[in-house]
Amino acid sequence: MTRCPCEEEVLNRIRPTPEERTYVRTMGEQLIEAVERSGKAKAMMVGSVARDTFVRGDRDLDVFMLFDPALSREELQEEGLALAHRIAEEFGATWREKYAEHPYVNATIDSLDIDLVPCYAVASATEIKSAVDRTPFHTRYILGHIGGYADDVLLFKQFTKSGGVYGSDHMTEGFSGYLCEILTIYYGGFHPLLRAAACWKPGEVIDIERHGTKEFEDPLVVIDPVDPERNVAAALSLSRMFEFVELARGYLAEPSETFFCRPPSPPLTREVFARLLSARGTHLFSFTFATPEYTPDTVVPQLRKSAESIRELLERSGFPASRIDVCMGKERCMLLFELMADTVPVMRRHIGPPLSARENAEKFLEKYVREEVFAGPYVEDGRYVVELPRRYTRAVDLLRSKALFDVALGKHVRRSMKQGWTVKAGAECWDEEFAVFVSRFLDRASPLARIKRLTGK
Repeated sequence: MTRCPCEEEVLNRIRPTPEERTYVRTMGEQLIEAVERSGKAKAMMVGSVARDTFVRGDRDLDVFMLFDPALSREELQEEGLALAHRIAEEFGATWREKYAEHPYVNATIDSLDIDLVPCYAVASATEIKSAVDRTPFHTRYILGHIGGYADDVLLFKQFTKSGGVYGSDHMTEGFSGYLCEILTIYYGGFHPLLRAAACWKPGEVIDIERHGTKEFEDPLVVIDPVDPERNVAAALSLSRMFEFVELARGYLAEPSETFFCRPPSPPLTREVFARLLSARGTHLFSFTFATPEYTPDTVVPQLRKSAESIRELLERSGFPASRIDVCMGKERCMLLFELMADTVPVMRRHIGPPLSARENAEKFLEKYVREEVFAGPYVEDGRYVVELPRRYTRAVDLLRSKALFDVALGKHVRRSMKQGWTVKAGAECWDEEFAVFVSRFLDRASPLARIKRLTGK
């Protein structure tokens, strides 16, 4: 396979060294032996280490402990955690419990980040009892089909990482490692994948095993070869999908090593942030509160739901938004709202029903004829109109009010906000803890736009 010279340079930097491969796999084999020696479960390595598609320096090792499907969920949790604790202690690891669909143990041995995950040893991926039961089938499938594409997967992963579209977590909404592998296998390598992606449209469907059963409504649909009821690309947002499409087009037009190693943009300074904000002439508000004690997979969707609900409240109240964004920090969460106006007149117009809708029109008239209004109800173009006083004429007052609890906030966000929240305006929104987030909010640009600015092309 012919590669661009820059790709060979990149591969020389990102392929794991023979020593790294040997060390990681040896540790995995020792952990598997320890699990199976217990007599409680079988074990296997899963993920990119098992499939030899991990990028140099990604020292994550996942060992799944496969238990009898006859165990109840409670028994799996109890026996799985007990065994994971014992294995971690046997290896002298520092460890902590983490939670996904059910608890697992995350341990650190030397420089390796190791997950010991209990799951059921089901006969097929269509018989899973928990989401993690599917993962061993993913590993077996990729091992059976990866052929000579391991380097192509490494290039694809590095390409998406540098472009900021790698990661299926809820903050990124990008490409998972498994999705990278499936797409590389389906298209037959890195370059054919880029050429195909350059022509993708919303609703693109890829069904590598031709299951052809369930329909999905996601931007990109990649039917899981081991489970036809699942879309591997479900986490991929429309924005991340087309940022990748843009990158693919840009790279095919002008291949460059920059696409694989673009340095991250440094955060703005407080002074530059204030100057850029002033030049925009818009009105920025930050909204912070304590981070709920749940995983990002739980909290981030609730942050987005809450921010959108607050945005709708602001716009109903006369404060149109240019953009909003959310960030989950370790200690605090931040919602950012950029508004086109921060104050509105006391008077607002409220459009009522047409008089042709007699019952509704009469109810409208009866309601507002008895309230204090600036004018109305009066008839305009066949409809009732009334001019009312606003409760809030400043956006900051609305954002600091309990009116926020009348909108659809995420459950855990609402609970955290009950303990208090802080609203800041303008240059005061600068916050060292969120420096990267607020910088990217103001200095927003697509991945290819950043590369073109960096290279001057």
